[in-house]
Amino acid sequence: MSEERYVWGTGKRKCAIAQVRLFAGEGAIQVNDKPYEDVFPRLEHRRAIETPFLATDTVGKFRVTVKVKGGGMTGQAEAIRHGIARALVKGNELFRPMLRKEGLLTRDARIKERKKYGLKRARKAPQYTKR
Repeated sequence: MSEERYVWGTGKRKCAIAQVRLFAGEGAIQVNDKPYEDVFPRLEHRRAIETPFLATDTVGKFRVTVKVKGGGMTGQAEAIRHGIARALVKGNELFRPMLRKEGLLTRDARIKERKKYGLKRARKAPQYTKR
């Protein structure tokens, strides 16, 4: 493996965990060794991933490699967004106020609520019968 300089960040959302590396480069984004357009066909997921670069005006200045696992498509896309934002701040502290203003550095702590006994799901109760 080559000895290239990079900054890294870890992003999380629901059950998804993304390990992001930012290299100085042309702007390609690779997710699990595939182009991110192949992994995320929906436009809203691609926009979510690109949001930190738009907020800091660094579109096309970094080559990004991501290892992501767990969760679904939306959770993975938002975990990648969180990881990119953290890596940008680690690389240049001047990006912090811009990313903070957009809410990209805050970890979204909402996760699935556990199922309770006596219920069908976390809150759904069996149908009530009077007689």
